[in-house]
Amino acid sequence: MAAKRIGWIGTGVMGQSMAARLLAGGFDVAVHTRTRDKAQPLLDRGARWLDSVADAAGEDAVVSMVGYPADVEEVLLSERGVIAAIDDGSPCRLIIDMTTSTPSLAVEIAEAAAARGVMALDAPVSGGDVGARDGTLSIMVGGDSAALAAAVPIFDLLGKQALLQGGPGAGQHTKMVNQTLIASAIIGVCEGLLYARRAGLDCEQVLASVAGGAAGSWSLSNLGPRILRGDFDPGFFVEHFVKDMEIALEEARRMELELPGLTLARSLYGEVIRRGGARLGTQALYGAIEAIASGGGDDR
Repeated sequence: MAAKRIGWIGTGVMGQSMAARLLAGGFDVAVHTRTRDKAQPLLDRGARWLDSVADAAGEDAVVSMVGYPADVEEVLLSERGVIAAIDDGSPCRLIIDMTTSTPSLAVEIAEAAAARGVMALDAPVSGGDVGARDGTLSIMVGGDSAALAAAVPIFDLLGKQALLQGGPGAGQHTKMVNQTLIASAIIGVCEGLLYARRAGLDCEQVLASVAGGAAGSWSLSNLGPRILRGDFDPGFFVEHFVKDMEIALEEARRMELELPGLTLARSLYGEVIRRGGARLGTQALYGAIEAIASGGGDDR
């Protein structure tokens, strides 16, 4: 199956750049989002507008990149969603959900799609706004090899790699591993830079030294400079990261697994939200850690 017409649902921080890459790569992209104004940059570049998510069933493939599992369920599984609109005359033969969602929902989507003769993949991503813009995302795929083969032309424009992790839901489980790793790493970045400031060091010089050693990480290299600039704009929203951590913790409880580091990170990000930072980037954790370390003060 060679999908040429893509129905894209969701044009947030990540979705906007990802859909733009498909447009630039020669795909015929039709978009839908709750607020049409948010899709205007894509429409200006030649995307078509879909009046409803159900209209996406008229495209060769559908990609969803929305916020929460409830949003995924609404756009793909509801009575007014994509899968319900697919019939024998529909061209859609592939559904790719790139939202970070629950493994069980991914299985449900795959089963509902299969009942309509449609392939489905859960394909959450990592790489943030920079990766979405540059097409360097890491794509974690759950589904089967035939569906992945059909999605390769799409994934090639969006990411540096798309690896099949197993059947439906395996992509989401892998993303939970990713988020668990990141959660503790960001705590270390914030605490390390706070220490450097308190010690009176040149923080940019420190960052140049440690990023090239064993402490180096994506979070340090990409979020560290933003923290030093006081740039807490979202590459990935705090509220969405909290959603991901809660999914991971729930899956861990189901597997009778205790994850103390992730539990701590979730608690600290709760403080970010309490301080009004739900729509800031994940690097906003720095402010909460700084306040805790300073007894509520701010030394910047």
